[in-house]
Formats: sequence, C-alpha cells, structure tokens
Amino acid sequence: MEANSAATGRAAAGETRASGGKEGRYHHGDLRNALIRAAIELAAEGGPDAVVLRAAARKVGVSATAAYRHFEGQSDLLGAVKEYGQQRLVACMEAVGRASEGVGPQAARDRMMELGRGYVRFAREEPGLYRTAFCRKALGAVGITEEGGLADAEGEQPGWETRSFELLTETLDDAVTAGLITPERRPGAELSAWAMVHGVAMLFLDGPLDTLTDEESSYVIDRVLTDVLAGLMSP
Repeated sequence: MEANSAATGRAAAGETRASGGKEGRYHHGDLRNALIRAAIELAAEGGPDAVVLRAAARKVGVSATAAYRHFEGQSDLLGAVKEYGQQRLVACMEAVGRASEGVGPQAARDRMMELGRGYVRFAREEPGLYRTAFCRKALGAVGITEEGGLADAEGEQPGWETRSFELLTETLDDAVTAGLITPERRPGAELSAWAMVHGVAMLFLDGPLDTLTDEESSYVIDRVLTDVLAGLMSP
C-alpha cells in the first residue's frame, strides 16, 4: 500500500513539474483551450501536419497524458484547429466585404469581388491556417444537395468547417435578389465560383503564382473574380 502511494505521488509530482515547465501558459481548468491555442500556433507554422497532440502538450508545458484527458486523439485536436481556421477565413472575408454594403446590382457585384479578395488574401497571409481549414483530416462526410449546396450525411448544413461556403451561398442569393444574377443561373453557382477562387488561392501557395509581384497578383485575382462574375451574370 505504501509503495503504491509513493509511486502515485511520484507520478503526480512528475506531471506537476511538466505542467509547471512553462508557468503562465494556461490557467488551471483551461488546459483544453491552452492546447488549442498551442495547436493553432503549430498549424500557422507548419499546416495541418504540424498539429500533433504531443507537440501541443510540449508547447504548453504539460504531459501527453494530461493532454489526452481533453482530446480523444489527433483528429479531435485537428478538428478544433480546423474550426478556428474557418472562423478566421470568414472573418477576413467579411472584413473586406463590409466595405461594399448596400443594395442593388453594383453593390452585390462589389461585395462578391471583395469576398473573393478576402478569401485569397487569407490564403496568402496565413497559409498554414488556410491549409488546415480545408484539410481532409477531420473532415466529415459532405454531399451535394439538389439545390447545389452542401450537407452532411444526415442532411444537415455542416458547421464552421464550411461556413465560408455558406457565406458564398448567401451572397449569391443576395445577388439574385438584387438582379445581378438571373434565377436560372443560380442553382449550383457556388460550386463553380468556389472552385475557381480556391484554385487560384492554391496556385499562389503551391504553384507558379507565388513568384508574382503584388501588382501582378492583384491583377490575376481581379481577373479571375471578374471572369467568375461575367459567367454568372451572362443571360
């Protein structure tokens, strides 16, 4: 009995030392959020592959055992960082989109252009989080609805992992209301628009566009967005 108590005490002391290794990184009772913040930093530096539970635990200064009390495993932690990445992406899109608030076809067009610019800007400024926001790991099953939108296996709208897609969908609906896009062009338009904007963003990250100057980059982004809108606005 005494030997077991001593072993338990030594184990507890070891975890305390691990937890205190970087004093001030988290408050007692807030370890989960501290691990998420550490994982966000890892993702920003190295993308989704860098989000490892043990690495996050080391960054916070706790044992891996303590970390596993808050997350079932790697995919659980990655899912939390993925959600944060989507939140940051949407915040970037909405920040520039608010500059074009208003009614009418021109306001709707300006808003779509600004949302697209915000999307690509986030990818270029925070590539690690952008990659994590769309990583295949921790991504639930998603299907296409008859209306051309996204839904999970139960037919419900997915959460933050596709919030940027939902924002695009809402903006396209507003464009129809404003008379910018005809109702006949609307079904499935978010899929083609998303594919083109996401594609150009990835060309900046993993393709030849990463060598362009700022002026050249702005031209390419605006050209792609203009072509997307031209297709959507055609009779």
